Amino acid sequence: MKKLYTLLLLSAICLFSCSKGHFNSFVHVENGQFIKDGNTYYYVGTNFWYGAILASQGQGGDTLRLAEELDYLKSIGVENLRVLVGSDGQRGVNSKVEPTLQTAPGVYNDTILAGLDRFMYEIGKRGMSAVLYLNNSWEWSGGYGKYLEWAGEGVAPIPALEGWSEYMDFVSHFVQCDSAKALFASYVKDIISRTNRYTGVKYTEDPAIFSWQIGNEPRAFSQQSKEPFALWIQDVAKLIKELDPNHMISTGSEGMWGCENDIELWNRIHSYPEISYTNIHIWPYNWSWVKEDSLSSGIGVAIENTAKYIDEHVALSSKMGKPVVIEEFGYPRDGFSFSKQSTTSAREQYYEYIFSRVINSKKENGILAGCNFWAWGGNATPEHTMWHVGDNYCGDPAQEAQGLNSVFTSDVSTIGVIKKVTSQLSK
Repeated sequence: MKKLYTLLLLSAICLFSCSKGHFNSFVHVENGQFIKDGNTYYYVGTNFWYGAILASQGQGGDTLRLAEELDYLKSIGVENLRVLVGSDGQRGVNSKVEPTLQTAPGVYNDTILAGLDRFMYEIGKRGMSAVLYLNNSWEWSGGYGKYLEWAGEGVAPIPALEGWSEYMDFVSHFVQCDSAKALFASYVKDIISRTNRYTGVKYTEDPAIFSWQIGNEPRAFSQQSKEPFALWIQDVAKLIKELDPNHMISTGSEGMWGCENDIELWNRIHSYPEISYTNIHIWPYNWSWVKEDSLSSGIGVAIENTAKYIDEHVALSSKMGKPVVIEEFGYPRDGFSFSKQSTTSAREQYYEYIFSRVINSKKENGILAGCNFWAWGGNATPEHTMWHVGDNYCGDPAQEAQGLNSVFTSDVSTIGVIKKVTSQLSK
């Protein structure tokens, strides 16, 4: 009874605040900058893709850990979290996140939906916000491949078993498959039209949502798919805006790297009026700017290439009059180690460079408005080199070595770098 009373009281407070102009706290864009509570807004956030699972009451759920992680992130000034709404498809698939949310088209695991509701409630009461991404071009949460399977286009290859070229060739058909895109559109409608069971607030009216994001690293995956890819991004952005005119919309793009190395394609998908700001991701190791044995000695090259990549995308964003967010960037632990005990000095040099770009942008009233490092591991401890069902969620998805790109609370020197920049941005 006490729990029910608390939830009813919370709902009443939320509804009252909305009726008294709470919508003004929605972050929005003016003159190429984010505006929050009437002021320009620059931030350092993190990727916390497993938030809805951690907030659930079922397998993978740990509400005590969730509270500890959110309180800690808040204490070091990290308040923007990039989160997966949920994964798609059956369970037991190698290298895929579990538990899944959408088990079949339009059929949802209510435990994970409850987790998403709980997660939004928890961040909302702490004054934090989330970028909620709705799809994934990669296999670790289903996404493109699963929608194609549901549309009767065959079985998606598993990259770890059948190779990346086979996988990418298969998923390149997603943006050309009307039935697969229709299934995704139905899912978008179902999620965005939700009302949070714990607060009674519609998702469309929740200021804890920073933006809706079309997908994690959406790609065309082939030259032939570039035009349908651009049109699909536009169609989804229009659909989201029709469903929710209050919140910003973002693409989730890696930048030119995720657009078949076609900068004009990246420019096009971010020029649509429904897209509020631009995204880029930067992965020096994944993109072969550095090797396993040159993480420290190659940091200069990594930073040089990063500078060029940022500058090129900032220049185009400036012409669009839209803010830029580097919403994924990562650098392996020293020695390419997966251990929490390993050092992270090269990573810290890389983080410091990215953070300096945001700091300098704020000083100059620039459009590089934020960044989200990949990814938050917090209090977790990797239990296997690759994730197994029942293991802690460490920030690295199931298809990647656990701990390699994660930031843990035990990474004291990295936490110090993060706290320094968030303190500077808060002034």
